[in-house]
Amino acid sequence: QVQLVESGGGLVQPGGSLRLSCAASGSIFRFLAMAWYRQAPGKQRELVASIDYGSNTNYADSVKGRFTISRDNAKNTVYLEMNNLKPEDTAVYYCSANSRTFWGQGTQVTVSS
Repeated sequence: QVQLVESGGGLVQPGGSLRLSCAASGSIFRFLAMAWYRQAPGKQRELVASIDYGSNTNYADSVKGRFTISRDNAKNTVYLEMNNLKPEDTAVYYCSANSRTFWGQGTQVTVSS
């Protein structure tokens, strides 16, 4: 199975930036659609951004223009660059592979003054 390990979460002030990384195991990474989801307390997990095997991307309206998803197939890694962070971005961010077949353990992002 594919193993996903997120990193890069932490505490950041509103307006700040953060880059999340998701490292995947295996040699099939380049074939996998990848996505970032997030889950805030009391809310269901929601899609933040996705990127397919052809590097086509989609974003939730709430993050459009602020977040950028990218992938480096040579490093088996997908990134989420988050800019102009807002308190409402606070959540556990999860990396997903192969249309939600695989999940990482999540990394906490807290946006607070």
